[in-house]
Amino acid sequence: MSSTPPNNERVVLVTGAGRRVGAGIAEALHAAGCRIAVHYRISGRDAHALCERLNAIRPGSAHAFAANLLESAELAPLVEAVVTHFGRLDGLVNNASSFFPTALGSIDESHWHDLIGSNLKAPLFLCQAAAPHLRAAGGSIVNIIDIHAERPLAGYPLYSTAKAGLAGMTRAMAIELAPQVRVNGVAPGAIMWPEDEQFSAEQRAAIVDHVLLKREGRAEDIAVVVRFLLLEAHYVTGQILAVDGGRSAHL
Repeated sequence: MSSTPPNNERVVLVTGAGRRVGAGIAEALHAAGCRIAVHYRISGRDAHALCERLNAIRPGSAHAFAANLLESAELAPLVEAVVTHFGRLDGLVNNASSFFPTALGSIDESHWHDLIGSNLKAPLFLCQAAAPHLRAAGGSIVNIIDIHAERPLAGYPLYSTAKAGLAGMTRAMAIELAPQVRVNGVAPGAIMWPEDEQFSAEQRAAIVDHVLLKREGRAEDIAVVVRFLLLEAHYVTGQILAVDGGRSAHL
């Protein structure tokens, strides 16, 4: 196993990093000294603006990469583009995710393609493509899962199933990539409500009522745990840490 490089040499690919939680993760890892590969699909303006902010702090420390993670043919080339640009890859954060309800009886192939594709298939094939580079670097993977992988959310059976698969894949990859690469997961609870108002004010209040800390979380709450698992938890692998204000203990 290679020796651990200083943080200012480490390169981390964060998927779905242009906005929201992904951008928070990218900023936290950058503040810890990493160079960041900012992946985006449709949020190009946000991704490039994030890179401009990060590069203003440390020139050449961030670069944006476009890819549609639902297209299998674009996954390995995304990893190779990052390695070609930065010269190495030390970390992968599978953050990009689709989230929408699928009432039983109305689920179709397009729902399957989107929810399974973004939440399970793409992370698996990105891990596979990144594995040789991460092994060489003694790197790490963090998958963003969901507390509803363990306790399915009513009305979201396909999403919950996809995240349950990602939880299983996280543990399986920890076995397959040991001892060179650590693989862990973060399971968020109520962190930043969906922008398409899937939940009413009453539903949001009911969810927060089941959070022991009585508030919704922030992107920073996820980012600090990702940074810990990716950069600091050197004897932790195959684990999934809930970051949900205690909600999963109170469901």
